[in-house]
Amino acid sequence: MIRLFINGLAASAGGGLTYLRNVIPHLSRRVDAETTVLLNPALRGEFGNLPNISFVATSESAGAFRRFIHEQTALPKLIGQSGAQVLISAGNFALWNCPVPQILLSRNSLYTSADFLRDVRVRGDYAIWMDTLVKGCLARQSISCADITVAPSEAFARELSQWSGRKVLALHHGFDADAFRSDPTPLPSAAKMQLEQAHGALRLLFVSHYNYYRNFETLFRAMPILSDRLNRKVKLFLTCQLKSGENPGTYRTDFATSLAGNLRERGQIVELGSIPYRSLHHLYRACHIYVTPAYAESFAHPLIEAMSSGLPIVSSDLPVHREICGDAGLYFPRFSPEALAERILQIQQSPELADKLSHNGLRRAVDFSWSEHVHRLVVIAQGMVDRRASESDG
Repeated sequence: MIRLFINGLAASAGGGLTYLRNVIPHLSRRVDAETTVLLNPALRGEFGNLPNISFVATSESAGAFRRFIHEQTALPKLIGQSGAQVLISAGNFALWNCPVPQILLSRNSLYTSADFLRDVRVRGDYAIWMDTLVKGCLARQSISCADITVAPSEAFARELSQWSGRKVLALHHGFDADAFRSDPTPLPSAAKMQLEQAHGALRLLFVSHYNYYRNFETLFRAMPILSDRLNRKVKLFLTCQLKSGENPGTYRTDFATSLAGNLRERGQIVELGSIPYRSLHHLYRACHIYVTPAYAESFAHPLIEAMSSGLPIVSSDLPVHREICGDAGLYFPRFSPEALAERILQIQQSPELADKLSHNGLRRAVDFSWSEHVHRLVVIAQGMVDRRASESDG
């Protein structure tokens, strides 16, 4: 029996929350592991009571840097009280003086992205630029402090290794198709009505909060090109609102909003807002093509959700995207709206190609398993404990 401690305090949205929502239930089913989880207090009620899982509370610290300092001072005591043998730091930053072996889960691609740093400078968002540089230094130092650093893809592991000068392991995040589609809860009525009104249109889907690195602007620039060349209406469905303050982080939406103005007036962009995760599978199945123009990514869960739902993929030509989707997608240079539009047109004009990509995606999606991810994570942790015991005996 191995005793684990997961620091999930930083998870509040996006990939971090998706990770905990899937990993914690799988850990609870293992009879060879007992796990203590430190969570954001606002999320504690989401998980209920689970076998082999203990939740611990700590005073909430607002802001990334206050949380970082709080973790550095409070975590050692909590780990000692839990009797944990291995710490799993799930939020990109390690515990610098860890009393037990530590696995760092690193998944933030912004710290290594030259495109992102250039983008925020062009936008004049120097607060985000400086914040990213400082956090990047802490993240790089964290890789040096951790016993093992794990990335969610081979491509990102290579990127992190080159950036940090340290070895980084790759361990794909998982996917559970049955769990993803199991909840019959329908889409919110407003979203359902918007989809019904789009009957007969080519329905594109992009699942993301608004932020800079998901590169919404390239997608918006591609829409008029599509409209000019398509012989049918086209609608882009977004799971966000293009309003500053309506999305996680401090990203300003003014530039994206100006690009989207005419598209909104013509009904070509539909801002559904946040869709409950339990109902998201209905949205995927109601659309024809999944698109992502992101210029920075470490894994991208929505790509697997889309493939599992049978959607052909059109994505920016990132090594991570090719690794995840393989032959289930068509790829385009990440800042080329013309090439993005051309890839969508290829699929729309060829039912045979669309069926092939859909079939390939359904096949590829089953390669990702949360159960396998958790199993390998436990094996890594057990190996660390055994090595520590061997060194002590020696």
